[in-house]
Amino acid sequence: MRVVLDASVIVAAFAAHGLCEVVFEVCLDSQHLLISYELIEEVRATFRKKLHLPTETIAAIVQLLRERCELLIPDAVPHTACRDPHDLHVLGLTSAGQAECLVTGDKDLLVLKTFRACRILSPRDFCALLRKQ
Repeated sequence: MRVVLDASVIVAAFAAHGLCEVVFEVCLDSQHLLISYELIEEVRATFRKKLHLPTETIAAIVQLLRERCELLIPDAVPHTACRDPHDLHVLGLTSAGQAECLVTGDKDLLVLKTFRACRILSPRDFCALLRKQ
């Protein structure tokens, strides 16, 4: 399955042992992960500003993302597609990569439920979907 993990899910995967970590590992092992430069920069900034991770650790995580994810340029998305304009690049990434799922904890995205052909799911709902398959 072609999957986009938003920045909060990726950050949580490294910041704490829990559901997001499981989602990230499962996606690395058995799904096709999509990422953009914008998403990488959002992850990098969060690690630096909020978690104060060492530069070397951040660089290693970014390298992992670049090696294991398909790097794409997001499609342009109308400003009306989402109530938070900062999320438009994530929706554009799902479109550019023909993603089947966007995994996020962001309420501004979750409220949409779908964007074009992509389901928008919480980490918990994504895990439930994988169990059904």
